Amino acid sequence: MERDTHQSKSISYNDPRQLSLPSNQRRRQTGPMTYPRSQIAPPDEAGFFHVVSRCVRRAFLCGTDRYSGRCFEHRRQWIEDRIRFLAESFAVSIYSYAVMSNHFHIVLSTDPQEAQLWSDEEVADRWLRVFPGALSRTTDKKQRERIAYALIADPKRHQQIRARLGSLSWFMRALNEPIARMANKEDGCSGRFWEGRFKCQALLEEQAVVSAMAYVDLNPVRAKMADTLEHSDHTSIQARLSERASDPPNTKSELINRPLKPVAGLDANALLGMSESSYLDLVQWTGEQTHPLKRGKLKAPARKYPPDILWSLAKHPKQWLRRVQGTESRYYRAIGSAEALMAKAAEIGQRWMKGVSGERARLLLRQQTE
Repeated sequence: MERDTHQSKSISYNDPRQLSLPSNQRRRQTGPMTYPRSQIAPPDEAGFFHVVSRCVRRAFLCGTDRYSGRCFEHRRQWIEDRIRFLAESFAVSIYSYAVMSNHFHIVLSTDPQEAQLWSDEEVADRWLRVFPGALSRTTDKKQRERIAYALIADPKRHQQIRARLGSLSWFMRALNEPIARMANKEDGCSGRFWEGRFKCQALLEEQAVVSAMAYVDLNPVRAKMADTLEHSDHTSIQARLSERASDPPNTKSELINRPLKPVAGLDANALLGMSESSYLDLVQWTGEQTHPLKRGKLKAPARKYPPDILWSLAKHPKQWLRRVQGTESRYYRAIGSAEALMAKAAEIGQRWMKGVSGERARLLLRQQTE
């Protein structure tokens, strides 16, 4: 009989090899203790976040499954279209995204207070665009008006909807659930498509936002799915470059000073006053640098000196590269300076937070080199 290649090789919870381990070793093998999402992303506070959702059961979000030979590449467009669609309804700003084979990344900000400024009619319209319910099966305008009026006429329900339109958790729910249903229908199966909880990292400073954006935009390069930023399909940086290339010739001179703003959703001030050109140059240089444990690299020859904007983000290129490359490995619940991380730890009732030691080591190195 042919061996089932889909069979999991992980040790089950009932495996005697697992049960025979000392209790302290079993404890170390478990993952970090989870915290309520509201502690990392308070629902009534604005903030920046890096979120990741991954597939389960060896499912493919996109790409080609080497076992079945089926191609799921079209699902990338599902995700990208859904992100941009939801950004027009929720109180969020999308700064970067990357859709990979079995997961996707988004760097975004939420602004719950912005949703409080919308009119009652606008809140109802935005909500029904995302959750149409029975409206998805009809084109009757009067029925839409009746449903919208029913939402407005119920103050408690309406305020709940307004809060949800500014919620990170509800944004991710509105993104993941339809994709899961579509994928399950296409696969002819049922059950979970995504992991139970999406990963969320609070970005405590604008420097952390920019480093997380660079990490996300370079994901296809690290995975050797692309060797140029222009060919990094279904990423925000490809969208930025495409938009710049399609601008009319008489606006080319304005591209140099175009501010670094979100690619979708609410408008916002430029991060750290940066221009989009400076950010693109920074990402290009970052992708050209090699790392002994990373396999992907941009094809362009490495320049001798890093771009000038880097010095406003870090005191040394190694500090910048360490933060970008360690976005998921050297940090856990939040990304920022040692002081910002310790303040966040105190806020959620911890005495320590992953990443503090590395930030303090970088601070010491900076003091020694000054």
